[in-house]
Amino acid sequence: MINLEKGQRVNIELQRFTIGLGWDTNESSSGDGFDLDASAFILGENRKIFADEYFVFYNNLKSPDGAVEHTGDNLTGEGDGDDESLKVDLSKINSQATEICFVVTIHAAVERKQNFGQVHNSFIRIYNTDTNEEILKYELEEDFSVETAVEFGRLYKKSGQWKFEAIGVGQKQGLQEYLNKYN
Repeated sequence: MINLEKGQRVNIELQRFTIGLGWDTNESSSGDGFDLDASAFILGENRKIFADEYFVFYNNLKSPDGAVEHTGDNLTGEGDGDDESLKVDLSKINSQATEICFVVTIHAAVERKQNFGQVHNSFIRIYNTDTNEEILKYELEEDFSVETAVEFGRLYKKSGQWKFEAIGVGQKQGLQEYLNKYN
């Protein structure tokens, strides 16, 4: 198992695997619970999604090519381990796809006065879907005091080889900023 640092890249040899995302939250000063949501953007050469259906999240659980499948929305994030997961099968991916970005956003962050400064123990990991063997893990250690969305990591294709990069970059405008960026 490889523990990644921010910006580190590693080759992905598996065709089928699961992306697990996890986090813990502090008690919200507003009294509202936290609802963090994992999403995936499947992008082409121009770093844009092909169509809305290639944005995989709790309201669109599967990409049209069947390559990325969200396993469902976790509304509380309680408990240990992965809070949300996305199954990936690169053998099914649209041949024009060159990148898959994995983003976690805080639902209703502005209304609830929440940000990633109130989130800790955040991670993204890749594990073999069949054996549960963990391949890599990236633990986000930054203090995101105003950000309401964070790109945890991305898969990208270079010279025919899929690689994973640990990103850990936040945005202040939540999911909308990523929708604007990738549409």
